[in-house]
Amino acid sequence: MLDLLIRNASIVDGTGAPARHGTVGVRDGRIVAVGEVDEPAAKTVDAEGQTLAPGFVDLHTHYDAQLFWDPTASPSVQHGVTTVFGGNCGFTLAPAGPDQQDYLTRMLARVEGMPLEALQAGLDWQWSSFGDWLARLDGNIAVNAGFLVGHSAIRLAAMGDDAIGGGATPEQIDSMTALLDAALADGALGLSTSQSHTHNDGDGNPVPSRHAAPDELLALAATVGRHPGTQLEAIIAGCLNGFTDDDIALLTGMSTAADRPLNWNVLGVSAANPQGHEKQLSASQLAAEQGGRIVALTMPHATRIRLSFLSGFVLDGLPGWREVLHLPVPERIQALADPAVRRRLDEGAHSEEAGILAALANWERLVLVETFAPENADATGRTVGQVAAARNQQPFDALLDIVIADELRTGLSPQSFGDDKADWQLRAQVWRHRDAVIGGSDAGAHLDMMCGATYTTSLLGHGVREHQVVTLEEAVRLITDVPARLYGLKQRGRIAEGWFADLVLFDPATVDHGPERTRYDLPAGAPRLVADATGIGRVWVGGVEVCRDGVATGALPGTVLRSGRDTATVRAST
Repeated sequence: MLDLLIRNASIVDGTGAPARHGTVGVRDGRIVAVGEVDEPAAKTVDAEGQTLAPGFVDLHTHYDAQLFWDPTASPSVQHGVTTVFGGNCGFTLAPAGPDQQDYLTRMLARVEGMPLEALQAGLDWQWSSFGDWLARLDGNIAVNAGFLVGHSAIRLAAMGDDAIGGGATPEQIDSMTALLDAALADGALGLSTSQSHTHNDGDGNPVPSRHAAPDELLALAATVGRHPGTQLEAIIAGCLNGFTDDDIALLTGMSTAADRPLNWNVLGVSAANPQGHEKQLSASQLAAEQGGRIVALTMPHATRIRLSFLSGFVLDGLPGWREVLHLPVPERIQALADPAVRRRLDEGAHSEEAGILAALANWERLVLVETFAPENADATGRTVGQVAAARNQQPFDALLDIVIADELRTGLSPQSFGDDKADWQLRAQVWRHRDAVIGGSDAGAHLDMMCGATYTTSLLGHGVREHQVVTLEEAVRLITDVPARLYGLKQRGRIAEGWFADLVLFDPATVDHGPERTRYDLPAGAPRLVADATGIGRVWVGGVEVCRDGVATGALPGTVLRSGRDTATVRAST
């Protein structure tokens, strides 16, 4: 007898093949029959009018902490995601000794926008090695989850206080490679690192991995290459500002040292700058000529973010801003009121060194999404330019006056752009590039700025149904089989006999996502931005239903994915 029978579905199998009407049978967590199935089952679902697809695969999340208090990885599972990968950008919770826990917690709070009070209340830190940490998740998660090991955590464990601000000695590099070896042997899926100027720790200093010289990075990459089923992920300054020749040489060197693909996050694509992404993708061609592979993660829709002078994240990447935005709140407010400081900040934001972030300096176009002070009641929902005109002020002065009155809590968002049909058409061209993969949601991070988990339902609802820039079959392939094959996932990402029964059932006529809203459901009652899914009916992991109509069932069938066992080696030349 089958455990599960899904009848009358429009089966989109993940390969890009045309949909076919049929039935899928599941036993012991695996798909055992596809097409015409006549065997009795313990549970039967009539899927008439619905599409059955493989569960979606998200390569870039930060659910490392959240899975300890939310085993469902919400809201990703509501949007059809059955497999998540964490440990990105060099940030993990392990390896970590007792004297590093406070630093790592505050670093995650600062750089990844996770409320500090939630991390402090939700983590018990009863682990030291990476293997200890993975073991805590075994049998306790609803989705499948794999993790890279973070360079900053490794560096801190190997170097102690020297990790912050100092170069590594040969002996310290040896210690790091030994820690990485152990983590990979315990199942880490590879190495992640960051040299991005936007990544600063809880004290406002560059995170540990930013102090690594190329020889350190290459030694760690070579260590990755000694373990099967592993990957590399890196964030560098050029991901935002455009790759330099040195950037491309570094990423290529790491890829060839490991003989593994290296992915980076995130490639922006906009019809307003139709050639802007081409130089970024040219890095892939240059790497391939030297035997490496550089893969850009990209999002299907334009990313909307909410900024604030309280967290300071992203804004502190503007030249000269970090020193001010990392001051204690009372001193920060005092500095922002100083005309000389205002002038200096404005000049830095408009400088050539600001790179792509200079777009934020169109102060008049920023939308005041949320304000708090009574005197700002007239500003909510308006642009800074509109408020400045009404108050007879310059836009930057009006903005900072609003922010100060709100005690820095003002929610700001750049005006929406990049969601016209022309943008979707250009992005669809990029998705077909061998070295551009849809992903990069950052789900689980930047919880006060955005909800990245909506990218799957956005692709299906807007890319497929509204703008018709890609077929349903191809869209499903792009968020299932393509990311699964990049990471070498064994028997996941397709509907095929013998493969794992990670499945999502949805209505193609209604699938979409709702607006972002604040929910106070983190430990200690801390808030986060979430967005509900519509049209996603059921989600199964290993044949067990984990979510129905947006509500978790409480089942925990997820697998902690381990390198070599659950992933095959994908070489850079593949």
